[in-house]
Amino acid sequence: MGHRRFLPTSHVYRKKKDEFDGNTEHQTMRKRFDAFSRFENLNVVLGKRTRAQKDAIWKKKSIFWDLPYWKHLDVRHCLDVMHIEKNLCDSLLGLLLNIPGKTKDGINVRKDMVDMGIRKELGPVETANCIYLPPTCYTLSKEEKTKFCKCLHDIKVPSNYSANIKTLVSIQDCKLLCMKSHDCHVLMTIPIAIRGILPEKIRHTITKLCLFFNMIHSKVVDPESLDTWQKEVIITLCELEMYFPPSFFDVMVHLVSHIVGEIKACGPVFLRYMYPFERYMGFLKGYVRNRNRPEGSIVEEYASEECCGGKGVEEAVVLRRRQGLSWVQVRRRGYCGGSRGGSRAEERRTLETTRFLADSARQALE
Repeated sequence: MGHRRFLPTSHVYRKKKDEFDGNTEHQTMRKRFDAFSRFENLNVVLGKRTRAQKDAIWKKKSIFWDLPYWKHLDVRHCLDVMHIEKNLCDSLLGLLLNIPGKTKDGINVRKDMVDMGIRKELGPVETANCIYLPPTCYTLSKEEKTKFCKCLHDIKVPSNYSANIKTLVSIQDCKLLCMKSHDCHVLMTIPIAIRGILPEKIRHTITKLCLFFNMIHSKVVDPESLDTWQKEVIITLCELEMYFPPSFFDVMVHLVSHIVGEIKACGPVFLRYMYPFERYMGFLKGYVRNRNRPEGSIVEEYASEECCGGKGVEEAVVLRRRQGLSWVQVRRRGYCGGSRGGSRAEERRTLETTRFLADSARQALE
């Protein structure tokens, strides 16, 4: 909520009341947030049971502020666009499909809207036996939900473009299950499933939001078009405020308004993707043997793999995981750059090096 302050002072959305929070908007966008002034006079006391100062907003100060150049940086922490897109996609799907536990609409939300004095016609109607929620502009019927899920179930994409979306869709329950970050990325960049199932104003607004994510993921970005993108995404967020409940607008929705500013300072979004790190973390999770000590188990397996060296490391990892062999047994079979039936001295040196690296890693963790 409150994205109208980013609009020009003469914009027509600033004067509307009933469509938004019941008030006109007179605030303007802050030119620059001086975060250093908030921490400059903060006295940090280490230890437990410390009380913050009365006038202070925070009680802790990051150690990065001790760096001489930190207060002069335009971007101190990059936005995680991957998780912003995923959380926004989950919120949209939960709201449109009314998925239990994930929807942003409900009885308490309707009561809050009545208390705020907006959209009173959508307030819950209590009867003798149940509580009736009037339908909204984003409410889908059973047939529309089935059509939405069937469209995703029957979709066909090029090879290696995405995961098999068919396995994520439950037509019977009208919901999507076990969606990964890249699955949400594909759905947000290709909004074909909402065609013909929503009112035109809602469909047009969601399509503009999806096209914005499609544009920012481009590998070539025209700097002259960034100001236009910023204006369009602010209008899109304001239109979402007109149609969706206030509970829909969490911090992830607000961070969308800052993506273009980060592109101006840091370059295209794909240079800061989290996808390769998430994939590599999934690879490292396969190293875990002791679930009570996952970090040490990862370090020991990684050191053992580095000790093998040479070609055939991937085959050795697969063989070790499938058959539960030790690295010495794997090396005896001729993997990891060694010859089949290597000498005992060579195997002994490999085992001693592996144990040395594992012990060094344990000491470092301790």
